[in-house]
Amino acid sequence: MTTLEDFIKGIPKAELHLHIEGTLEPELMFKIARRNNIEIKYRSVEELKKAYDFNNLQDFLDIYYEGTGVLIEEQDYYDMTWAYLEKAHSQNVLHAEIFFDPQAHTDRGIEFQTVVKGIHNALQDGQNKLGISTKLIMCFLRHLDEEAAMKTLEQALNHKDLITAVGLDSSEVGNPPSKFQRVFERAGEEGFLTVAHAGEEGPAEYVWEALDLLKVSRVDHGNHSLDDEKLVQELVSRKMPLTVCPLSNLKLKVVNDLNNHPLRKMLEKGLLITINSDDPAYFGGYVNENYLAISDALDLSKEEIVKLARNSFTASFLIEKTKQQMIEKVDKYSHMQIG
Repeated sequence: MTTLEDFIKGIPKAELHLHIEGTLEPELMFKIARRNNIEIKYRSVEELKKAYDFNNLQDFLDIYYEGTGVLIEEQDYYDMTWAYLEKAHSQNVLHAEIFFDPQAHTDRGIEFQTVVKGIHNALQDGQNKLGISTKLIMCFLRHLDEEAAMKTLEQALNHKDLITAVGLDSSEVGNPPSKFQRVFERAGEEGFLTVAHAGEEGPAEYVWEALDLLKVSRVDHGNHSLDDEKLVQELVSRKMPLTVCPLSNLKLKVVNDLNNHPLRKMLEKGLLITINSDDPAYFGGYVNENYLAISDALDLSKEEIVKLARNSFTASFLIEKTKQQMIEKVDKYSHMQIG
């Protein structure tokens, strides 16, 4: 009989909540830093990894932005993205929708085009060489102001063919979605889909704002949605996907123990939940490790894992025909493994 770990390894899946800068493993960070003659304040990979003991989202972001500082040339963005795609391919990820944070680079004087071209070229090679389909999502940093976000949106207009959606990430508390309503309205007018981080450390009210003001197609995280039963009913009736990131929630103290993670409760309430890795280089696991950790902690059945894998394609921005083809692959795998 297939073990749970092998079952998870083999099941076809999509990943919908993944920050490409958060996939920058320490080894590659040091390699790129050396190539670009950049001094990192940590003396070794081991010392850097020891710093990955976060008390909250801000602790993590401080190190995250330091890591992005080594990325200068188009090749750097390519190498980082390619490393993720190889990892995703090894974990049977057939489709990935990938966030990037242009402001973390353009604010350091890097050209927008350098960032997006490096990432895009790797994504194209991922399709051609590994068979992974992808969509690119540009996130605005919510700790910066609306004017900075609007400027970034303007820069993105020259690359509309490469970017599917816009999102909202970084420090959540004190930076509600409403702060960016006009930017998201403009993005919608320009044909971008919209998503937003909401209800991770912020309250359920932020999820309402993401739905009603930013007109999102997906809510990233959404843990605190459970604090508001009316919101839960609204999310269920809209079939609104939530991109949940178990190991991230544990590392950033959103939950104190995976045994207390709300994922099972979310499933029981009929929410459209997906499992994702968020910033895997920092949080101790890619998508398969997230599936395995949460399945162990909550004693998920293989049938529930199948549901989560199916959800990952249902919640994606793939066209309907392709979604169905991917879901059929999940079902075929399930029938072969479970019967």
